[in-house]
Amino acid sequence: MHGLGNDFVLLDGVTQEINLNQQNIRHLAHRKFGIGCDQLLIAQLPGQEDVDFRYRIFNSDGSEVGQCGNGARCFAQFVRRLGLTDKNIMKVETLAGVFTLHVRDDINVTVEMGEPEFDPANIPFSERHADNVYSAEIDNQQIEFSVVSMGNPHAVIFVDDVDAVNIQSIGSQLEIDKRFRERTNVQFVQVRDRQNIVQRVFERGVGETMASGSGACAAAAVAQQKKRVDDSVTITMPGGVLEIERNDKGCLLMTGPTEYSFEGSINL
Repeated sequence: MHGLGNDFVLLDGVTQEINLNQQNIRHLAHRKFGIGCDQLLIAQLPGQEDVDFRYRIFNSDGSEVGQCGNGARCFAQFVRRLGLTDKNIMKVETLAGVFTLHVRDDINVTVEMGEPEFDPANIPFSERHADNVYSAEIDNQQIEFSVVSMGNPHAVIFVDDVDAVNIQSIGSQLEIDKRFRERTNVQFVQVRDRQNIVQRVFERGVGETMASGSGACAAAAVAQQKKRVDDSVTITMPGGVLEIERNDKGCLLMTGPTEYSFEGSINL
């Protein structure tokens, strides 16, 4: 499946036992020798009461992460398609916590992404005090960025033109900045007006992707914190468009499409 070109291999670990090692995951994610994906998602039975499912999220390099907004939308349609649930509203458990998914129709899903976390200690980011802007020297220039967690760490860089930025170079170096103990995703954000953002995404353990749900939320959260956009904002990425809305409780709601690519089986 994919959400705006951010593509996933989804596996049913509810009706079958799945035990994958890092080598298996890298093989499945490889676009030449395996199936090919940005991330791999495994549906499982929940580990706590009042939750419908648990699912695990792995980057293409085999590392496990806590949150994926586009993946959450795909996951909601996946478990319904398999007949594992007929609910339109479901709670799912990840390493980053419990999230609520609202299936709007056969394509669109809204994810309650929770409140953005700006405290460096909780991102985690090794700075003693929260600040609006941090910096790093990359390619002989000072790159200014903000930090936020949406269940996973993000560095947000505001630019005048996302198409004129060397995303590979800046993203790959900032991803492994020692202050980010768990590495970081890097968002390149161009604010067009108070309702519109254009964005490109560099995902840790993956590289540049066509879209990111949590990345879009991170961009909206920082732009809202800086009073540069309204509570409802449209995020345009190479893969398509997401709608991000901040409710009266400060939580971010992300709405966007999902699409099936194919179904199949593979022997490991």
